[in-house]
Amino acid sequence: MVDKSKLPSRHVSVGPKSAPHRAFYYAMGITEEQIKQPFVGVVTTWNESAPCNISLSRQAQSAKKGVWDAKGTPREFTTITVTDGIAMGHEGMKSSLTSREIIADSTELSVRGHCYDALVGLAGCDKSLPGLMMAMLRLNVPSVFMYGGSILPGVYKDKDVTIVDVFEAVGKHSTGKISDQELHDIECVACPSAGSCGGQFTANTMACVSETIGLALPGSAMTPAPYESRDKYAYESGKVVMELIEKNLRPRDIVTKQSLINAAVVVSASGGSTNAGLHLPAMAHEAGIEFTLEDVCNIFQSTPYIGNLAPGGKYVAKDLYEVGGVPVLIKALIDGGLIDGSCMTVTGKTLAENVKDVELPKNQDVVYPVSSPITKTGGVVGLKGSLAPDGAIVKIAGLKKLQFKGKAICFDREEHALDAVLNGKIKPGHVVIIRYEGPKGGPGMREMLSTTSALYGQDLGEEVALITDGRFSGGTRGFCIGHVGPEAYDCGPIALVEDGDEIEIDAEKNILNLNVDEKTLSDRKTKWVNKEPEFMSGTLWKYMKTVGPANLGAVTHPGGKLEKKTYSDI
Repeated sequence: MVDKSKLPSRHVSVGPKSAPHRAFYYAMGITEEQIKQPFVGVVTTWNESAPCNISLSRQAQSAKKGVWDAKGTPREFTTITVTDGIAMGHEGMKSSLTSREIIADSTELSVRGHCYDALVGLAGCDKSLPGLMMAMLRLNVPSVFMYGGSILPGVYKDKDVTIVDVFEAVGKHSTGKISDQELHDIECVACPSAGSCGGQFTANTMACVSETIGLALPGSAMTPAPYESRDKYAYESGKVVMELIEKNLRPRDIVTKQSLINAAVVVSASGGSTNAGLHLPAMAHEAGIEFTLEDVCNIFQSTPYIGNLAPGGKYVAKDLYEVGGVPVLIKALIDGGLIDGSCMTVTGKTLAENVKDVELPKNQDVVYPVSSPITKTGGVVGLKGSLAPDGAIVKIAGLKKLQFKGKAICFDREEHALDAVLNGKIKPGHVVIIRYEGPKGGPGMREMLSTTSALYGQDLGEEVALITDGRFSGGTRGFCIGHVGPEAYDCGPIALVEDGDEIEIDAEKNILNLNVDEKTLSDRKTKWVNKEPEFMSGTLWKYMKTVGPANLGAVTHPGGKLEKKTYSDI
């Protein structure tokens, strides 16, 4: 039996003053012996909003059984998600990044309010993964994270397809390349099961991060959501969190500057989502660690690309699972000297110890050895220059050319740009500027998958560039540059671009320049008038008032550096 005298749950379960609290637990069928055990919050982002989260409730029951069998008392609760695929292409996307903070905040409040001693967190859709891991780092109670799993690939005309193929089919349909029936046929087969989007988009990218950073059990990330074998990982997660309580091994003992570096390496090596450039700094911020977009991009620049995963490559999460999952990717990078295997993990063993018996399978081309990568530069790189003094980020995995020079065509919201694409107004050589979509200016820093996919569907993906102070989906491909800072709402240079201005991009030299002389820009700045906020009340207003810049993670509170004590020490 674990001694509760130093655990948070003593405040609601021990001594005469806790009699009213215990009465509530009796009402829920909890016995006296179970009240004496540690209380473990089992938080999921289960909902019926999208397939990403629909299997999480089932997996939570297995996690709870693991806690029960290890002599803990699990308490299940849920928090929200906003599912990007359904929020995409309209104002709903303003809620997406904002939801990451709500997930972290609501998890924190539930744990604080009920004095839970530990956490098992299960997440499905994009922002829910970093949101729960941020909460774990903020609270710093023993925690195990688990991804809910990827969707199975769809099949159309004997080819694997994902949701991105549906978005791109919309672009093809707009130019008459496919019929109404073909578009309908693709949408009907693209998502055949529960689970998150199948490529190395944001959910699978952050799932890879969860194992690499040490918060998830080895091998737990890539098992597809419908597979019942996921439930074994959930059960073990419940057992392991009880071991962490005994060892007093906490998230901030595991997530260090070095483990964050390891995570950034895995993102780049797998051609992962540019959203990791937001989420890794945000997670670091919770632990009081300085780790900015620039730090992430410097790591990306020196990392070879070895994971042949969509959208830059040809395989999906199920294929990575079939060759051994994330441990294979980690082992290849440890063997190649690119990540530090000495970092601690929730198993109580180091990253290297977790994968010591793993071998890179032969006769497969899902994961390449570091000695013969797909490309020598990582799948994601950072850019800086006169258009982005605070930096920007672009996924180059699968790109045929890494330089672009063209003329700007400017839009002050995504819908206007998407209409222009679908109406044939974007031509080869254009650099599409979408601004006032940053963390404050949106507010909410929308993703642009509808627009980028429509461009690809019109065969313009390699013929134009797109630049925004907003974000891109992990499913985006093409010369699409996001996170441009400072954002337009703060009068960054992107606010001063005019139609016809020449813009120069070089993803090898990490350059993003607006080729307009300083005097002209100075004159434009004196005449600049900020865009009127569209939201003057509600959650989006509160978010706009508190959110920081993208290069620091778009966070909404001071973080671990300024806290006086962590929740776990109450």
